[in-house]
Amino acid sequence: MKHKLKQKQNQRITRITDKTLVIGADIAKNLHVARAVDFRGIELGSECEFQNEGPGLTKLTEWMKELSRTHEKTDIIFGIEPTGHFWFALAAYLKEQGIQVVLVNPHHVNKSKELEDNSQTKSDYKDAKVIANLVRDGKYSESNLPTKEFADLRILMNFREKIMMNLNQVKARIHGWFDRYFPEYPQVFKDWEGKASLMSMRAFPTPEEIVSTGARGVLTHWKTEIKRGVGIKRAEQLYAAATVSIGLTQGLTAARIELAALLAQYDLFSSQEETIMAEVLQILEKIPGTNEMLTIPGIGVLTVAGFLAEVGDLNKYEHAQQLVRLAGLNLTENSSGKRKGLTGISKRGRSRLRAILFRAVMPLVAKNPEFQALHRYFTTRSQNPLKKKQSLIALCGKLLRVLHTLGTKQKEYNANDVLGPVRQAQLQRSAA
Repeated sequence: MKHKLKQKQNQRITRITDKTLVIGADIAKNLHVARAVDFRGIELGSECEFQNEGPGLTKLTEWMKELSRTHEKTDIIFGIEPTGHFWFALAAYLKEQGIQVVLVNPHHVNKSKELEDNSQTKSDYKDAKVIANLVRDGKYSESNLPTKEFADLRILMNFREKIMMNLNQVKARIHGWFDRYFPEYPQVFKDWEGKASLMSMRAFPTPEEIVSTGARGVLTHWKTEIKRGVGIKRAEQLYAAATVSIGLTQGLTAARIELAALLAQYDLFSSQEETIMAEVLQILEKIPGTNEMLTIPGIGVLTVAGFLAEVGDLNKYEHAQQLVRLAGLNLTENSSGKRKGLTGISKRGRSRLRAILFRAVMPLVAKNPEFQALHRYFTTRSQNPLKKKQSLIALCGKLLRVLHTLGTKQKEYNANDVLGPVRQAQLQRSAA
């Protein structure tokens, strides 16, 4: 598939011939509706309602085969509007049957439904026909469900993101617990996630218990597991903070139960995150090009794993511009006649991929000399200087191209390749 939009659109339109059976399906949780048209938009046969289960998918397959025989079609293209995760099983099933599955943008379905009957009416039956016509006109994109290692990687990274959200919530609740019952605790332990701090929270969480235990008792407990790093001075600081604490003194029995439950959740989510990352590291070792991408100064395992989880196999993309569009980083403008509107990014892509790239670019601008130089050039050049955030967005596209090149060609990071001779000359003139 060509990476330029005009060429790609032409390819999609010519993909539909007089021998193509175009299917449009509206996807729901349990019951799907499918309708068929030919290359001119003439509806073929009646609709097919099928359940999202084995017999239902068999019914769909038989319906499509019957239409193909009746109308002498030798090719089938199946278009769907991606609705949550309900379409995954159907797409995988059709792929096994050798049927191409394509995706239609929900925005397009919503905005073109009135072309069908000049009415704002919306129904599963109507949407299926609208989807089929959009596919016929080439207004679709190829589905890119990950396979093999990339499927495992996407599941693990998505799961990790949910775990980290839960873990951060638990940490915030623990901070809230200290604000109520032991506000002075952070003065002793700047990082409450350290081993000595966690031992204290489990053994004597309230100021009352610390005072009754004494500094020597606290130190004795620490030394059962920690041989170095903490001593009597830290124990005395904790004891002194406990003696003057202004924390609540009522409801301490329930407070201890609450903190114990929060710590159990903290241990669970931390353990799950470690397990996931151990598995992710093993998967990355199997994917060619991963080690080369990690040679970029400032890029770590989380960035590479998140990037590959979102884009899948890099060899499926002939040009990095396809990844730019996938991330929604391609430029758009709103102009008419003499009026030239502002230019921005489309954001019509994978939002999680954009977030991964933006979070990765921030430390690159701080630590990577080449990205530092590019950021400085973009924001200070004499013609059309960019604002800082605009420069960061431009560098996200640059990072995408670098990752694609290193991953597909399996070559290590080279500063001269990143800047290029023309850009190097521009940077030198800008610095001078």
